Amino acid sequence: MHFDQKNPTSLISRRSLLIGGTATAASVLVPSLSFAAETSAYPERPITFICPWPAGGTADQSMRAICQVAAGVLKQPIAVDNKAGAAGMIGAKAIASAKPDGYTIGQIPISVTRFSQLGTLQADPRKDFTYLARTSGQTFGIAVLPTSKFATLKDMVAFAKANPGKVTYAHAGVGGATHVGMEEFAIAAGIQLNAIAYKGGAQALQDTLGGQVDMLADSSSWAPHVEGGKLRLLATWGEQRTPRFKDTPTLKELGFKVVVDAPNGIGAPKGLDPVVEKKLRDAFRFAVNSSEFKAVADRIDAPLMYLDGPDYQKYVNTVYTRETQLIERLKLKEMLQKG
Repeated sequence: MHFDQKNPTSLISRRSLLIGGTATAASVLVPSLSFAAETSAYPERPITFICPWPAGGTADQSMRAICQVAAGVLKQPIAVDNKAGAAGMIGAKAIASAKPDGYTIGQIPISVTRFSQLGTLQADPRKDFTYLARTSGQTFGIAVLPTSKFATLKDMVAFAKANPGKVTYAHAGVGGATHVGMEEFAIAAGIQLNAIAYKGGAQALQDTLGGQVDMLADSSSWAPHVEGGKLRLLATWGEQRTPRFKDTPTLKELGFKVVVDAPNGIGAPKGLDPVVEKKLRDAFRFAVNSSEFKAVADRIDAPLMYLDGPDYQKYVNTVYTRETQLIERLKLKEMLQKG
C-alpha cells in the first residue's frame, strides 16, 4: 500500500474507505442472503389447497390425486380445503384474497373469466392470481333417457326447429359451462331450447333420470348411467371423441362449431415470490404428468391439458376477451338478473 509522506493521514483515509465500503456492501448483502435463504427453504410447513367444489365430486377427486403427488415432490403435506359455492367462485375469491406466501394455493376454474365479468367473482383473473399450471379439462355431453324420442342429436334438432322452446334441458346453473355450452350449440343449430337451471349437476341428473326434463347437459356425471343403459349419450363437446364413449360423435363432428372442455388450473394469490412460484410450478408439472394423476383423469374422463403457469396466464387472458363477446351475444347478464 502506498504511503504519502506529505499526507500521513492518507493511509488512514484509505483504510476507513475500504472498511466503510465493506460494511456498506455487507449491509446490502446480508438482507439479500437472508431473503434468499428464507425462500429457498420453502416449504417449511403444510400447504393448504383450496378446492372450489364439493368433496367427493370429480374435480375434488382429481385435485386430491394431483396434490398427493405434488406433496411428495415438495416434501410437505398438502391439505385440501373444500370451499364450494357460487359455481366455484367462493373458492376462487378465497385464493385471490389469501396471503401470497405459497402456503395457500388452489384450483382456479377457467370460468373465472366469465363470472368476474358477470359480477359473481370480485376479482380480476387477469391480474389477481399467480398461475402455476393448467391441468385437465372435462368431458361434457348431452344425454337423454333410453326411451326418449330422440335417437340421435339430429332427431332432437329437427324436432326443436319444428317446436321452438318445447325441448327442455337440465343444467347446473345460469352462466356455467353447461348452460353456456348449450346456448352456444342452440345458436349454431338455429334452434330455441328451454333451459332449466339447477343448483348443481347432481339434481339435474336426478330429474333427467326421473323424466322431469327431456335432456341433461353436464360433465361426465352421466357416464355410469350411459354405461348402465339408463341414459343415452347423443353427443360430447370436446375437440375429439372421448375414448370411453368412442361411438358417440362430438358437436364439432356433427357440424356445429362448438367445443367446450372447461379446463381447470392451479394458482395462488398475486405477488408470489418467484423462487416459491418456480418450486410450485415444477411440482405441479411433475404431478400432472404422473401415472397416478393420469389414472384418475382417465377414470373421470378428464383429458390432460397441461400448460405451465405463464402459458396458462396467456390462455386466461385470451379466454377473458372471448367471454366478453360471449356474454354480450348470449345476453348472460340479463339471464342472471331474471334468475
